[in-house]
Amino acid sequence: MDKYITPFFVLLNEMSPYLLLGFLVAGLLHVFVPRNFYARHLSKPSVGSVLKAALFGIPLPLCSCGVLPTAMSLRKEGSSAGATGSFLIVTPQTGVDSIFATYSLLGLPFAIIRPLVALVTALLGGTLINLFSQSDHSDSSQVTTEPADAPKTQTTPFGTRLLEAVRYGMVDMVQDLGKWLLLGLVVAAIITIFVPDTFFARFADQPLLNMVLVLLLSVPMYLCATGSIPIALALMAKGLTPGAALVLLMAGPATNIASILVIGKVMGRKVLLLYLFSIFAGAIGFGWLIDRYLPASWFTGRVDAFTQQSCHLDSSYFNIASSILFLIVVGHAFYIKRFPPKNQLRTTRMKTYKIKGMDCNHCRLNVEKTLSALAGTESVNVNLPKGIAYVEGDVPDEKVIEAITALGYEYVE
Repeated sequence: MDKYITPFFVLLNEMSPYLLLGFLVAGLLHVFVPRNFYARHLSKPSVGSVLKAALFGIPLPLCSCGVLPTAMSLRKEGSSAGATGSFLIVTPQTGVDSIFATYSLLGLPFAIIRPLVALVTALLGGTLINLFSQSDHSDSSQVTTEPADAPKTQTTPFGTRLLEAVRYGMVDMVQDLGKWLLLGLVVAAIITIFVPDTFFARFADQPLLNMVLVLLLSVPMYLCATGSIPIALALMAKGLTPGAALVLLMAGPATNIASILVIGKVMGRKVLLLYLFSIFAGAIGFGWLIDRYLPASWFTGRVDAFTQQSCHLDSSYFNIASSILFLIVVGHAFYIKRFPPKNQLRTTRMKTYKIKGMDCNHCRLNVEKTLSALAGTESVNVNLPKGIAYVEGDVPDEKVIEAITALGYEYVE
């Protein structure tokens, strides 16, 4: 029985300290860096705005669904099409949490190369979108709202904001990513146990075929940037080349069916094709360069260590304590999601709006803050599991619906 559960806990013990740190930093970024800081730098259709969007997006720990409403809000606030595309490409591929976790499992070279590849890919995609997309600022929505993440007022105590940061990182983000992280660990453990050790070695002389196969498998799946790391490690332990593992790490988190459909609908087919081309070209191109020119020993040290440890659980007390704390945080977050606080009492001035497309807490926060900024709104509460927004006030229905659709969601009558 031990051989079936040991690989899971080996991976968990290695990742948990970095995951906790990453979630905390993510919460601090969310609370203390307002979105209008990003939007005001991204309006010009230039290489500079594309570069800024990529640099802004690298540390943000948003998954491929969570980045969509954020990017759409930036677009409606005046961000250029290229800068928005750059942000869409780079943000789900990396983040402070995934950078820490990449270092913990795959080592320093991968932790450096991964955000670098994301940056170059975003520059390519954003520049191509600016060059070949006909969309411009004239397609900006007529919805006039305050920025969804407006800066906190000076009267908000620092301690309150710090608690909000901890809650966002350790509750909201864990609710969104926790199940995918655990699923990634389980899949990695299954690969370690059941896939033959020489499975990918048979394709060692065909690295491009390796990469194309990984690409075809990763595109339709939902992989978060952090959850893809243990899967990549387990596949490398079975003979997958470092370059092909990079394809999984880059293309998997940035593409899935849901994000493809939304981007195509909101930004157009041409932008979608340029978006996908940039991700695929960047992942396969850099994967080929890694396999062709960089020493394999740079990337296999942690793989060899994992292969030896996967049969024997030998971790420090600090790592074990971090794993226990991480599991407690995940359990607490899931409990709150399963049994949320009761909604406030309904009043005669409260209306309900059914919304399709909200998949995570970042989606919920975007909708709540955007609707709260509409003139006449007194309170907004979004029930994420039910997909319903409760809006109290004298705001017209058409303004609420227009704001919802402007974020890339669908209003259901």
